[in-house]
Amino acid sequence: MNDICSLHTYPQIEALADPQRLAILQHLMAKPATLTQLAAQLDHSPAWVRHHLKRLEAVGLVEFIETRKKGRQTERYYRAVAGAFLIQQMVLPRCEKPLLVFSGSDDLAWEILARHLESHFHILTLPVGSLNGLVNLRQGFCQVAGCHILDDQSGEYNLPTIRHLFPDRAATVITLAHRNQGMIVSPGNPKAIYSLSDLARPDVHLINRNRGSGTRLWFDWQLRQLGLVPAQIQGYGREVFTHRQCALAVKNHQADVALGVEAAARQEGLDFIPLFQERYDLTFFSEFEPDYLPLLDTLTSARFRQALRALPGYDSSESGRCQTL
Repeated sequence: MNDICSLHTYPQIEALADPQRLAILQHLMAKPATLTQLAAQLDHSPAWVRHHLKRLEAVGLVEFIETRKKGRQTERYYRAVAGAFLIQQMVLPRCEKPLLVFSGSDDLAWEILARHLESHFHILTLPVGSLNGLVNLRQGFCQVAGCHILDDQSGEYNLPTIRHLFPDRAATVITLAHRNQGMIVSPGNPKAIYSLSDLARPDVHLINRNRGSGTRLWFDWQLRQLGLVPAQIQGYGREVFTHRQCALAVKNHQADVALGVEAAARQEGLDFIPLFQERYDLTFFSEFEPDYLPLLDTLTSARFRQALRALPGYDSSESGRCQTL
């Protein structure tokens, strides 16, 4: 069996939580075997193997395939129903309020919006980066994705990527804010870091954003434009998932510089060298737009915009702007 099977039921996942049953399944993924053969491979009795094998068979992970005669003995052969298993399941709470799972790029404005929406939704946040957030939306692991992905061909933010990932479903794209991105450095900028080219200096150590984040995608594109390769950047391989973690790494002298939003730098008392302004959008499937009317109303409210303007480097002038793709 060379297929990969996705597991979606709790009984299957629970069965694999036992390392002994997992070991049996791994042997049966490699090739069919009998109780006696498994017992010899795992150094246990056939009765012990039979107990765990029955559980795996009951939840549909293992199947009986044939009997073979060996002298006077008749042996039963079993195999796994797939060559490998992918566990895909999110354990969610049971809430009185509607549940809203957000995934995507880390953002301080989203944190403010989430607080403003607490009376309407029970909100869970998974910061995995812009690209992975859209992938999670595609796979049904979240209801709203946040992204800031620059298309280097058109110069447009987010829309080309969303069109590419969702050719078969209408998506609603709402602007959360425009924000300043740049380099976060220590107060007084002691290393005199003023451009991305300075990151190639041997005395400058970077803390990088995670793969799939919009910041990382932009940074890698800029390095290619400058003719630089990752090996020239000290600390390129050290990754964190949020702008706040970037700022704290610089503040705690774990790095000389990080790429991030201005607000994260100012909150930690750090200096900031602006590089560009970007648009940060929220995306969800258009068929669920009626469910998210509180989100749309909050984005255009004076109360939210006032809170957003308090974040250094954020622009709320287009917050709530809506497009359907």
